[in-house]
Amino acid sequence: MLIHEALSDSILGAAITVHRELGPGLLESAYEECLAREFVAAGLHFTRQAKLPFLYKGQSVDRGYRLDFIVEESVIVEVKSVESLAHIHEAQILTYLKLSGLRVGLLLNFNVALMIDGIKRFVL
Repeated sequence: MLIHEALSDSILGAAITVHRELGPGLLESAYEECLAREFVAAGLHFTRQAKLPFLYKGQSVDRGYRLDFIVEESVIVEVKSVESLAHIHEAQILTYLKLSGLRVGLLLNFNVALMIDGIKRFVL
């Protein structure tokens, strides 16, 4: 069994619902807003635009990094609307996982014909 598999499935179901309703081509902020509404409808607890301060050599650094969502205090969800996911997007979510101490992250690119092609799951 995968870590947070049921929760990941619920998040992905919400993303697929949003994508079926809106399709590709909108701004990330539109998908983020609609995804938040789907999370509420599904009864998922989440934090939106969660601050991500981090430690550097024992000192706190707050440079304004924000996670699109932390769902059920367990899964990071990063929303994109780009032509294609790049290695930097994957590096970003892996770094967010490392800095936050969470283990599971979902990178969701809504600018695809089929949502399944825009989903990447990461486990640290």
